[in-house]
Amino acid sequence: MLTKPNAMQSALRTLSTERDGLGALADALQNGLGEPFAAAVSAMRGVSGRVIVSGVGKSGHIGSKMAATFASTGTPASFVHPSEANHGDLGMITRQDAIICLSWSGEARELGGIISYSRRFSIPLIAITAGAGSALAREADIVLLLPKAEEACPHGLAPTTSSIMQLAIGDALAVALLEERGFTAADFRDFHPGGQLGASLTRVGDIMHTGDKLPLVPSGTSMREAIMQISQKGFGCVGIVHPDGRLAGIITDGDLRRHIDTDLLAMRADEVMTTNPKTIGADALAATALTIVNAASITALMIVEDEKPVGIVHLHDLLRLGVA
Repeated sequence: MLTKPNAMQSALRTLSTERDGLGALADALQNGLGEPFAAAVSAMRGVSGRVIVSGVGKSGHIGSKMAATFASTGTPASFVHPSEANHGDLGMITRQDAIICLSWSGEARELGGIISYSRRFSIPLIAITAGAGSALAREADIVLLLPKAEEACPHGLAPTTSSIMQLAIGDALAVALLEERGFTAADFRDFHPGGQLGASLTRVGDIMHTGDKLPLVPSGTSMREAIMQISQKGFGCVGIVHPDGRLAGIITDGDLRRHIDTDLLAMRADEVMTTNPKTIGADALAATALTIVNAASITALMIVEDEKPVGIVHLHDLLRLGVA
């Protein structure tokens, strides 16, 4: 059994070896791999169907993740296992699709059916392989030839560095396609409605309190009336507005505590308010609102349009949504 120091050394050696593999991949993109990479992005962007990803073994696991990443970032994609493809799942692939086949050696026999099918029906075939003269590379329309790299496995057998390089080139393709399609955070939310990620991509305008729920008083209001608004609306603050509706400032519980030793009820709201309060736009993400609230150590945030308050969001709204 390895001791802790040896285990640490092994982990560091693994990470160093895999980092070298990624460095070699980055160098390759600047020295020959860049042109077929751009061609692959163009080919996938140009099809009216889906991107079909296939591979067997560890390459298959990477391919499955690759297809999921494409699909979640605006490029319709599916993973088709090559063995299942040979037993009927070739029917899942249409002439409007493009195919990516992953095989480090390029000689995975299981891919033969998909390769033949792509050639028979002239379906664009992109190979991701390190085998320059392999069967897969010879048949493919576009070859993303990955540089040979040392596996982190001390026996040079378990796919480790090679898997990381396949994963990285897949992510690079997905991000390049995302950017070409102009895929936005709002689009991303459509594909990720659940969990914390979906919550963080919610727009502030979707959860803000508006209308009569807004705690607002006009400039010149007495502090007695301002405190009543704070109490009635329940947000722990009240906004002060100019006659033209622009937000002049805000009074929070903290402002009240800071004036506790004064004749507070005899004052006007303008004398107590904090000017230039933190605000946000309705189109901003809930995650951005949470960042502002946490950074400023406040519990509520005014939403403004053209400097005029149109809503308010409370820390509790963000917590209920699941952003934090």
